[in-house]
Amino acid sequence: MSSPISAWSHASQERVQTILDSYPEPRSAIMPLLYIASLEHDRVSPEAMRQVAELTGVTPAQVASVASFYTMFKRDGVGEYLVSVCTSISCFLRGADDVLEVVEDATGARRGETSSDGTFTVEHVECIGSCGGAPAVQVNYELIEGVSTDNGRKLVAWLKDTKPQVVLADEMQQLFGGSRSFDWGGPEPEGAIAPVPAFGPYGSSGEGR
Repeated sequence: MSSPISAWSHASQERVQTILDSYPEPRSAIMPLLYIASLEHDRVSPEAMRQVAELTGVTPAQVASVASFYTMFKRDGVGEYLVSVCTSISCFLRGADDVLEVVEDATGARRGETSSDGTFTVEHVECIGSCGGAPAVQVNYELIEGVSTDNGRKLVAWLKDTKPQVVLADEMQQLFGGSRSFDWGGPEPEGAIAPVPAFGPYGSSGEGR
């Protein structure tokens, strides 16, 4: 019998096996396997959930219950750049709604939608832990703090013009950020290569320029 992930890349298949070998109970691996699946399918598709269910010995409905709980698992396709604007209370009080409106206008995508050319998906999110650096924005989960409306528009224009293959928080903060909630420490050379959080062991990060 062929593997449920025989069509996945060789690197992803190796990562899946490493993950499964790390857990005494295969069902404990559902979340990291969904992460790998989202890279392979560009979303957590019904097919991906069936594949993860077969790998972990649970039902597709059980996998779907996990995938639907966590917002980072996108069940609908997203654009090349996922732009997330925090609209919780601290960011709201510092003008996050205006930043979101500017991002929607500049990308041509309303919140929860993807632009017609597939470049951008825009969403508003709840607190992302940067209240001291409000308004906070993420691009492919890479953080920018203290984003003004003017810099929100410039950020979108930069993404359109430069089409970075690796989205790096340090670079975007320097170009488009303002006051930060805390000192970020040393530079981080790796960023996101897809609209999922950057994580080297799962193959979703790369070296910035």
